Amino acid sequence: MKLLYAIHKYDVFMFSWLINVSVYKRLAKVSRYVSNTGNGDLYLLLVGLLYWSHGIHNDFLQTILLAFVIERPIYFVLKNGFRRNRPAAALKNFHSFIKPSDKFSFPSGHTSAAFVMATILSHFSPSLLVPLYCWAGLVGFSRVALGVHFPTDILVGAAMGVTIGLFSISQII
Repeated sequence: MKLLYAIHKYDVFMFSWLINVSVYKRLAKVSRYVSNTGNGDLYLLLVGLLYWSHGIHNDFLQTILLAFVIERPIYFVLKNGFRRNRPAAALKNFHSFIKPSDKFSFPSGHTSAAFVMATILSHFSPSLLVPLYCWAGLVGFSRVALGVHFPTDILVGAAMGVTIGLFSISQII
């Protein structure tokens, strides 16, 4: 319990520092757009394009599908198992910039999914590795800037996404 308290204390400190910097309101506006790129619409579009152009028997498509068949249930079980309150529910007098889609924050599903995609896409297009991981990191950061996640929600989401992405690649390729 002491470890969880120490982690939570660190999270609140880092979160509070971020929301109190002078550029926070402008940062939140940009973060709204970045966060939306991780909502899943682009992933579905890519899956549809891959299916339409190459059919179901495509390593790229099968890797993405396997990754999300693994990632979504794990994300759901962890989020509903840990039941960690979002910053707006955990901190007095704080209101997030957006209304989250669910009640709990740990781990970040946006971040997990973004890192799954960054891992898989960079495997199939290695020259895009740096921009893809920068984008995934920005999706995670945007979730903190919008006030719907603590930093460790993002760290665990990123680790989960990379791990599941690598596992899926190893199973298909």
